[in-house]
Amino acid sequence: MAKKKNAIVYKCSECGYTQPRWLGRCPECGSWNTLEECISDPNANAAVFAGGVAEKAKPVPLETVSAQEGSRLSTGIEEFDRVLGGGAMKRSAILIGGEPGIGKSTLLLQTAAMIRTTEQNARILYISGEESAGQIKGRADRLGLQTAGIEILCTMRLEDIRDALNALNPLFVVVDSIQTVYSVEAGIVPGTVNQLKYCANELIGWVKERDSVLIMTAHVTKEGTIAGPKSLEHMVDTVISFERNDDEVRFLRAQKNRFGSVDELGIFAMSEKGLEGVADPSTMFITKRSGATPAGIANTCVFEGSRSFLVEIQALTVPAKANISRVYSDKIDSARVARVAAVLEKRTGLRFSDQDLYINVAGGVRLTESAIDSALAAALYSARTDLAVSENTVIIGEMSLAGEVRPVPRLRQRVKTAKDLGFTHIFAPEAESGCSRVGNVGELIKGVFGKTTSP
Repeated sequence: MAKKKNAIVYKCSECGYTQPRWLGRCPECGSWNTLEECISDPNANAAVFAGGVAEKAKPVPLETVSAQEGSRLSTGIEEFDRVLGGGAMKRSAILIGGEPGIGKSTLLLQTAAMIRTTEQNARILYISGEESAGQIKGRADRLGLQTAGIEILCTMRLEDIRDALNALNPLFVVVDSIQTVYSVEAGIVPGTVNQLKYCANELIGWVKERDSVLIMTAHVTKEGTIAGPKSLEHMVDTVISFERNDDEVRFLRAQKNRFGSVDELGIFAMSEKGLEGVADPSTMFITKRSGATPAGIANTCVFEGSRSFLVEIQALTVPAKANISRVYSDKIDSARVARVAAVLEKRTGLRFSDQDLYINVAGGVRLTESAIDSALAAALYSARTDLAVSENTVIIGEMSLAGEVRPVPRLRQRVKTAKDLGFTHIFAPEAESGCSRVGNVGELIKGVFGKTTSP
């Protein structure tokens, strides 16, 4: 049986009156030539919140469209704004994923309080499907947050959320979490694929029609990825991952951002006052030691978005069990570790194929850029030979399969960061002021360890 086509109706632009045929004059308000052709479509985003009637989409010249520069909403938290690309873009939907207890609710409650402080007349709606209003109020009191002007809605039903959105028309909306929301139109069990897609689509459709910002939290799997259908990530404008190390440090990183860079890293420290942004992480990931530096340690300078800071790479090599070599590394890609070890074995004659390799990064930050290759090579060589890298040494450079130390972007800023922190021995692929140039892995090993490698 063929599906029934969507009905065409005519809607008055002045009073909203609708009828099935066009008239020159609106029978309701008496205005002339105000009836516009619309479509009755219950699946249209705008229709869900406008009585099932949405205006027909029509093409417009691109040159006449405003880019809406400056239509961002500052969260009041500098590290959060940094990851978002300068603030949350209005009419956008943001999805934040992180393991339980990491601080998603704390961050968003702090954000709601900060926005209410800066936007005095703004209406804030915090929707919770996991906690009671008393629990949220208790958290706000512990953090010393001003809650005046923040509306709390504790429900799991999409229909209740829809009514509240239309009644309040808030500037900032938090849904904690999207997996708990369900609609009677898609069943009564929350968290299913159909429920996630249906409910998220309804909420995103609402925010796209208004100058508001929608943030949804999401559960994650044991692998750390956002649970639910991958299409949920495609539906939103920004996907943010909330991570942490073994300490009280939290990392906020954008995996997708239609309105900004995905290279920025937000760093927070958890305290009794909640999450506090770390504005200058330069010394945060360098271990302070009273004695000599042990073998297997090398420092490098990395860029995360617009800022640089130093990190400490730690390496350990032990004889492989059952003659099967393995790489244990979660902060640096295991394939990168294996590749650098293979280059060292080929170019220096030092054997790694019979060793288990353990790699760690102090502070728990995850490193992805190629500028860490040379420091990783030095750490592996140091661990294998038990020769320590001297104090105040920073190693920068990408390493090719041929053993060349290749240039990296923004070397001057990296060198300056290292100098400002008191590092005096800097090895880099280019002869910047105050650093030693190394062109290949042999020169690197000789410069750092004072030892000539075998051919």
